Amino acid sequence: MEVFWYLPTQGDERYLGTTIGRRPATYPYMQQIAQAVDKLGYGGMLIGTGQKQDTWIVATSLISVTERLRFLVAFRPAIMSPSLAVRMAATFDQISNGRIILNVVTGGDTKELAKDGIFLDHDQRYELTDEFLTIWRSLMQGDEVTFNGRHLQVQGAKLQFPPVQKPYPTLYFGGSSDAALQVAAKHIDVYLTWGEPPHQVAQKIAKVRQLAAEQGRTVRFGIRMHVIVRETTQKAWDAANELIQYVDDEAIAAAHRRFAESESEGQRRMTQLHNGEVASGTLRERKNLEISPNLWAGVGLVRGGAGTALVGDPETVAARMLEYADLGIDTFVFSGYPHLEEAYRVAELLFPRLPVQTPGIALPQQVASTFSEFVTKTDLLKPQPV
Repeated sequence: MEVFWYLPTQGDERYLGTTIGRRPATYPYMQQIAQAVDKLGYGGMLIGTGQKQDTWIVATSLISVTERLRFLVAFRPAIMSPSLAVRMAATFDQISNGRIILNVVTGGDTKELAKDGIFLDHDQRYELTDEFLTIWRSLMQGDEVTFNGRHLQVQGAKLQFPPVQKPYPTLYFGGSSDAALQVAAKHIDVYLTWGEPPHQVAQKIAKVRQLAAEQGRTVRFGIRMHVIVRETTQKAWDAANELIQYVDDEAIAAAHRRFAESESEGQRRMTQLHNGEVASGTLRERKNLEISPNLWAGVGLVRGGAGTALVGDPETVAARMLEYADLGIDTFVFSGYPHLEEAYRVAELLFPRLPVQTPGIALPQQVASTFSEFVTKTDLLKPQPV
């Protein structure tokens, strides 16, 4: 099992739906989170794309201030050529000595995509992604590529220097529509789902596996969600309710108007998870947002994308993670508010209870049993570069 963390390049929050306790995405703060995640033994860190700080520049700036951490760099195929993307990824892979992995984001928000000059409809965007990855994978494997597609063309393209990772850095990808699943089955190494209830995740996994088998391929699986873990169940649920204490009906209504404009099938599925507790932008009962045992949909009231969190004491959250693992999930990409403090809390409370794999460490038998022991093992008390 691998546990990744998220870098909030859009800014960090203590509470949803308010600016109270909000932290800007300054570089010193981003570096602080990255170094903590590196030392704590997470397997990687997701750096998202969209209207945020530039993913590639942020990730590159953090190579020299981290040691083992792998960067899950999200990017949109529609806004760069596959040849350029190959050179960027291979260069990053060489400079970092194999610490890049890539999250391919086709995108479902038409208004956001228009800001970057993308005016394709939903299925056309996935057609472009298919063409992009066909070219990208061939170039990464050393082929000279001439390709004439509906959306992309290259002539005599060739990567002049190889990546460290063979045949190329691992490709992650998420999307719930039929078009997205076809792309995943054909090209992707790790399919990412948002945090839906286990029975829905099992259905998705089965479908992607079947489609991949038809392509003669196998695919691994990951899940993108939030986590709220505390020493006791009561403390965890108290923290969940505190997170949304400033969320009001006006904020929910505004968020759901945005969600309704999205063409993302994944966003539609996230919005439907509120168990009937949101109607016309009005929250009926906060206490009924637990949509599956310990799976809470409160984050998705106002946040697009991944909108659920595992909530509970360490033993319970670890047990829920292992339930997902039994379905085939081997990578958990987590967030927690604020991301710096919660990175420590998750490592302290969950890692000793899980068969966590971390870069450069031969685990599960070496997992620390206490946070004090963990601090000692990871040299967390030694002076860190600033």
